[in-house]
Amino acid sequence: MDDLFQAEEHPQARRRQPLAARMRPKTLDELVGQLHVLGEGKLLRRLIEADRLDSIILYGPPGCGKTSLAEVVASTTQRRFQRISGILGSVAELRKVLEPARQLRLQKGEETLLFVDEIHRFNKSQQDTLLPYVEEGDVTLIGATTHNPFFFVNAPLVSRSRIFQLEPVPGEEIIKLLQRALREDTILAEMGAEVTEEAMAFLADRSDGDARKALNALEVALLSTPVNAEGRCRVDMDVAEESIQKKALRYDKDEDEHYDTISAFIKSVRGSDPDAAVYWLAKMLAAGEDPRFIARRLVILASEDIGNADPRGLPLAVAAQQAVDFIGMPEAQLTLAQATTFLAAAPKSNAATIAIGKAMKDVNRGDLQPVPRHLRDAHYSGSKKLGHVGYQYAHDFPHHFVDQLYMEEPKVYYQPSQEGYEARMGERLRFLDSLRAPERRRYEKQDGTA
Repeated sequence: MDDLFQAEEHPQARRRQPLAARMRPKTLDELVGQLHVLGEGKLLRRLIEADRLDSIILYGPPGCGKTSLAEVVASTTQRRFQRISGILGSVAELRKVLEPARQLRLQKGEETLLFVDEIHRFNKSQQDTLLPYVEEGDVTLIGATTHNPFFFVNAPLVSRSRIFQLEPVPGEEIIKLLQRALREDTILAEMGAEVTEEAMAFLADRSDGDARKALNALEVALLSTPVNAEGRCRVDMDVAEESIQKKALRYDKDEDEHYDTISAFIKSVRGSDPDAAVYWLAKMLAAGEDPRFIARRLVILASEDIGNADPRGLPLAVAAQQAVDFIGMPEAQLTLAQATTFLAAAPKSNAATIAIGKAMKDVNRGDLQPVPRHLRDAHYSGSKKLGHVGYQYAHDFPHHFVDQLYMEEPKVYYQPSQEGYEARMGERLRFLDSLRAPERRRYEKQDGTA
């Protein structure tokens, strides 16, 4: 596998490579983006430059530079470099790489860097095979994955590796890369390639942070454009629009983007931003998300984040959930949009959420109170003999309230917010509290005790 990096390239082979392959960076300075881990003085850059790299896993979206970074390491390290694909590699093929690496370390003291592309595609057996070689230092692993390694890579392998999350390449960095390609790529120079600033910005924007996609789109635009009278191949906005595909939604159900997008949706509703919320809703629906899943999240959110600040939120969310089941897509998007924007614009309170959390905490830690005798069931003949007496019927008293204990040791779990309807509820509860005997009033103390 060393031949992949060491074999002399035939001149015609390079001409047949896509532009993205021809523009592979050869040094760290030629890599675009990722300054948060590769900028001057950053940890990953220091480790690479000092050739002191430990096992790492590079996690990020397509085209952000994971493979390019591995190849830069391959060209600069003093260690033997091996490469295997998570798609093609089997346990047997893996052992053919790992065993020689172990023998080289034991017999000659030579170190091996092993690059595993798409490591998330390794099954449990393959990952288990790799683990002891990483643990013993027979190989230093560079894993690359578009999937969250904490979910898709074995925990023992993750714990023995540093995780570096790479980000989509910023648009301005992609523009610099495209400009460099026009200057430095000999094949584009032979074509007399020219690209307008507007077209360059469009290609960078539509690449969605994917440098490889941007370079390949540029090449398609140039190859599909005839040479003009001046012998130049000129790409303008019209050509760029025809040459690049519609921006694809990066959204894999049951994987990272699914969880990240629903998280953004929920947090936007909670944060009272209906515009952001309806955008994330549109993205999920366009990507084929189950509308019933979204409806269930809205029902939960109506209680968790709106609560009694607007009691209409929960019945509206439940109605939306039922309507989604009844009418289905595409019309259900209207119902979901109504519920989403209502909940986002509604006043917010998590007082009920906090209340049940506190109460559950007390119950789970063993703070168990018996039911006061006067509240116990008195609908059978022997109840009085058991002392189930003394209950006072609230509706027989002014304001439909009577000062009696409903817990033997009262605690304050629910503290209404000052938002929306809940502010009125708080006023009523404080009024009723004033009707209690002074020693039993609840809202004068802030420590949660009566």
